[in-house]
Amino acid sequence: MASKKAKGNRVQVVLECTEMKSSGLPGTSRYITTKNRKNTSERLELKKYNPILKRVTVHKEIK
Repeated sequence: MASKKAKGNRVQVVLECTEMKSSGLPGTSRYITTKNRKNTSERLELKKYNPILKRVTVHKEIK
């Protein structure tokens, strides 16, 4: 039987659109994803689709 490795490196993070606040439209675009805490200690920044603005925008990790 293979022994399991220690858990705890992979964490859930919330990504929020950076352009929604300046647009003046109601609502927020948020995505939930996971990241490896060991490999990426800084905050995530990904380009994701914003359904309210109907285009791809930069989403940053919040917390």
